[in-house]
Parts: sequence; C-alpha cells; structure tokens
Amino acid sequence: MNDTFLKACRGEDVPYTPVWVMRQAGRYMAEYQAIRRKYDFLTMCRTPELAAEVTLQPVDKLGVDAAILFSDILVTLEAMGKTVVFTDGMGPVIEDPIRDRAGAEALVVGDPQADLSYVLDAIKILRAELEDKVPLIGFSGAPFTLATYLIEGGSSKNFLNTKTMMFKEPELFGLIMDKLTDSVAAYLGAQIDAGAQAVQIFDSWAGALSPQDFETHELPRIKRLIEALKPKGVPIIYFANGAAGMLGLVGQCGADVLGIDWRIKMSGAAEQLGQDYVLQGNLDPLAMFLPEEALRQRVSDVLKGASGAKGHVFNLGHGIVPQTPVEAAQALVRAVHELSRRG
Repeated sequence: MNDTFLKACRGEDVPYTPVWVMRQAGRYMAEYQAIRRKYDFLTMCRTPELAAEVTLQPVDKLGVDAAILFSDILVTLEAMGKTVVFTDGMGPVIEDPIRDRAGAEALVVGDPQADLSYVLDAIKILRAELEDKVPLIGFSGAPFTLATYLIEGGSSKNFLNTKTMMFKEPELFGLIMDKLTDSVAAYLGAQIDAGAQAVQIFDSWAGALSPQDFETHELPRIKRLIEALKPKGVPIIYFANGAAGMLGLVGQCGADVLGIDWRIKMSGAAEQLGQDYVLQGNLDPLAMFLPEEALRQRVSDVLKGASGAKGHVFNLGHGIVPQTPVEAAQALVRAVHELSRRG
C-alpha cells in the first residue's frame, strides 16, 4: 500500500509530498453526478455500498495518496436525535433548532454503533477495497461548527443565534458543546475501530469566533476530543477554517496535523507553528482554474513554504468547488508529485 500519507502525518521522511483534496469525492466528477442523479444525497450517505463507491472514484482517477470517506458532518446530529433535511440549492436544514435548555437537555450523546452503523459499514467495505492502494481518512465536524447548525437551524452568515446564546447563556451553550464533544469523540473512535487509518476534524466555522471566544469555548473541547482519540494511535488532523489569524491558539490543540486555509502564506504558518506540527494545505481552491503552468508555480510556492514545518501533506485550503475540471485536479496531483519528489 502507498503509505506516504501516513508517514507524512507522523513527520517521517517520505519520497515525495503526499496529496489529497478536501471534498475530493464529490460533485466535480461525472462519475459522482451519474450516481447522484439516481439517489438523493442522504441515501448515498446512508447506503454503505454507494458511499464506498463514491469514496473510491477519485483514488484512481486523480492518483491521490489518501481516500476520504464520503459522508457529511451533520450525520452526527441525527445520531443525537435531530432531523436533518438536505434540499438542493438551499443546503441543510435542521428541524427544531435548539434555542433553550429543554432542547439542549433533550440532546443525546450519539451511539455510533447503533445510529451510524452505515458509516462504519462503509469504512469496512473501503478498507477491503483499498488494501493495496491508499489509506482511508475518516472525519467529523468539530463541536463549534456542529453547534452552529444545531442552534441556527442551518447555514448562517453571522451566527446570530449561536453567538447570542454563547454570550448571554454560556452555561446552556456549554451544555450543547459538551454533548457534541462527547458525540464526536465516540463517532471518530468508532470510525477508527472500524478501520479508518486517520481522522480529520472539520471546524468549518472556527473563523467566526474571535481569538478570545475560540480560546474560551472551542479550544478546550478540541483538546479534550483529541486527548480522547490519541490512544487509538492514528494521525489526527484538525482543520480550523478561517483561523489563520489565531494559529498560535490553534497550535495548542494537540493534533498531529494542522490544516491551513489559503488566507495565510504556508511559510507564515510554518514560521508560527515551527517543528511541532505537520501542516496540511493550503492552495486556494479557485487557483485550480489557473493555466497549468501557473498552477504548477502556485504548487511550488506552497511546497517551498511548508519546508520549515515538521512535515507536509498537500491539500487545498478548503474544499474543491463543483465547477473544477477533473483535468485540473489531475494536473494538481501530478504537479505535487513531480515538484516534491526527493532525489
């Protein structure tokens, strides 16, 4: 098996910089679109064979060094007793968002074996399919990011309800956050037990927090989550999107790998974080629309910028957008491998 990704996550010497792409199993691929025309999104997530098929699509097509499970961060909320509805063009909607103590107390800590067995079954299928290929990454949303969906009832521009609760009712907000932390720890632990060889914690909305509020409300939970997972012995990646201005705090989380978004030069992130962390990232997803030679130059810049870190896993600074040509994704992977090859 190509274990370059796992070695890089551990800071070991590798023959080249491994690369995978956030949301690599998804809408930019014709093969995905063909399946999506037959099934709705949640059916794909809840059907292990379909989730496995979609996960595998980019592995050979792009030549990436890791597969990431096809699922969604919000399935965790379903295991906690909430109903999530996905509507094309509108994004996810959470029925009966939590705005009071009764709603928070009704939340249960999810039992992944009982409520998310379809995810674990997909992982088992994938480990068999990927045995001679590349490692499998599992994932979950981070507590604060999941809390925003629970409290807002869906996506939000200013997180008014979430931050109002955080400021005016911190104990209530803390109750929700603690239940989410326990649920995510159980869910990621179950993914690892099922065969995931690394896990990523997606904190998509971390950048909505000020450094003070990140340090008060999210960082302690991320630390606790990572401490709970460490005994499992697999690399843990923490991606705090929009947090380039508070990397000093993010760097206290204890993960093995820190995902870096595109809002900071990789050299700047490496300088701030030093040799404590392997870094992941951080090409602007829209740079995929550059001409190939210009794209190669951007790849080279990121690779050079990461040279001062403990190690590097190449990725985008956020998810690949659906309009990206597959040929551009292939060119990206090719460029990373060619430009980073040692010797």
